[in-house]
Amino acid sequence: MNKYLLTAMLLTVTLLTIMQPAAAADITIKVTKRYLNLPVSHKQERKAMTYTIGGKEAQRFVIRLSAEPEYWVFSDLSAYKGKTIKISYEGDAAGLGKVYQDDKINGQDSLYHEQKRPQYHFSTRRGWINDPNGLVFYEGEYHLFYQHNPFERDWENMSWGHAVSKDLIHWEELPVALHPDKIGTMFSGSAVIDYDNTSGFGKPGKPAMVAAYTADNPDRQVQCIAYSLDKGRTWTKYNDGKPVIDSKEKWNSKDTRDPRVFWYKPGKHWVMALNERDGHSIYISDNLKDWKFESHTTGFWECPDLFELPVDGDQNNKKWVMYGASNTYMIGSFDGKAFKPEGGKYYFSSGSIYAAQTYNNIPEADGRRIQIGWGRIPQQGMPFNNMMLLPTELTLRKTKDGIRLFSVPVKEAEQLFSPVQKWTNLSSSEANQKLKEFYKADKLRIKTTIKLSHATDAGFNLFAQRMIGYDMNFNQLNGMFYSPQDPTSMELTADIFIDRSSIEVFIDGGTYSYSMERRPDPGNTEGFHFWGNNIEVKNLEVFSAKSIWR
Repeated sequence: MNKYLLTAMLLTVTLLTIMQPAAAADITIKVTKRYLNLPVSHKQERKAMTYTIGGKEAQRFVIRLSAEPEYWVFSDLSAYKGKTIKISYEGDAAGLGKVYQDDKINGQDSLYHEQKRPQYHFSTRRGWINDPNGLVFYEGEYHLFYQHNPFERDWENMSWGHAVSKDLIHWEELPVALHPDKIGTMFSGSAVIDYDNTSGFGKPGKPAMVAAYTADNPDRQVQCIAYSLDKGRTWTKYNDGKPVIDSKEKWNSKDTRDPRVFWYKPGKHWVMALNERDGHSIYISDNLKDWKFESHTTGFWECPDLFELPVDGDQNNKKWVMYGASNTYMIGSFDGKAFKPEGGKYYFSSGSIYAAQTYNNIPEADGRRIQIGWGRIPQQGMPFNNMMLLPTELTLRKTKDGIRLFSVPVKEAEQLFSPVQKWTNLSSSEANQKLKEFYKADKLRIKTTIKLSHATDAGFNLFAQRMIGYDMNFNQLNGMFYSPQDPTSMELTADIFIDRSSIEVFIDGGTYSYSMERRPDPGNTEGFHFWGNNIEVKNLEVFSAKSIWR
């Protein structure tokens, strides 16, 4: 029997409890299972789907619903269990006949084993992800919210996806936290824990987790807040989602977004860094609801972050860091109302990384500044798209060029890697030979130190893809300016993380890092390949890698 015909026959028995359709493109169901599985095809145009409960619209999004799906997505109906929902679709109603409820998502049996699924980087089960949002630590959990389209592998329906972790490495994906509403779609933002109940959202012994987010609509972008009293599992939008900041007229620009909120202890007030038109503005508040503009720093675009770090670990010598979505940053001072740069703009990471954010509420005993960045790395042909890069620890250190930002993977990542082989003082041809047994690995870590001799440039490839390309003469590393701390040094060290669809490289102990899509040349058979005239591979270590998915 045709599987689709069988599914249709079972809809009223085990999957959907269908009542009398209200119209050709409407069905009414009683929610008895966790997931609503939805068939999608990119041959269809996007059309609106609406969930209505008790005559009130509960959720609205666009989807390419199809009776002949290329892949399946899902809607988590946990919050609606036992309720009756009318599902209305403005497109071809034929796809509605394939929709079904289940306690598993369609494709559950192959989940996390898909051909291009990142094995030690976070990616969502289905759909699109971009900017990390609301990074906050609370009661033993690291929260990762993120820009998310649950209903397609491309950008649309911006919502806040949600995952939690005990160790920054192994993640559990939770239901979508913030859905689009009548104010707009849910753009980027941040989250804090309001321990002093300045907002009034909390209850005795239960501080509120408060999210600040941008609501985007065709006319304007406004800043709104929402709160949760159950560790981020469910959310209430303050004042029905109405904005707490609407600054379009002030800047004569729609581009006012990505609120980054934190508590400024010396002034006992909240600070919001907000990207507005040509830079980052500073607003302050006593209660997370009423905000006052204080200052503006030009030269940044999107996704601000602002935080203080000790220099070389010296708690008596601290500097503030401001950066934007491209990971360019400035070092300076901050008095709770205005940031004052003390130098130029610099890079510490480049490549696929974008819109990185650091964690709020890390315990003082830990003291780390932990960052997660969006990896703009597509997984072609998969029902999911893009990923998060490895969590990294940021530090400020003195260098020959002044104080600079360094980035290395968090210590928790070490649990994933086990040493396999180690060699020293190899020629490039000897190193290439040693690595032949590893070139087919789908996940791997390699540490190496290359010493140039007769060459002014050298590098390291994987199937002709240049993971390292260092031009000592022009001071360029994979196309970006790079000058080692010892300007006469002939050596370069690299810590290379290779996953199924990505490559991340950390240079000289975190002085500089970059990431890229893993794109091997299909016609190349050489595998790993060091190149450069008479170079020496002084150190070469290979580590196996575990999957983070249980």
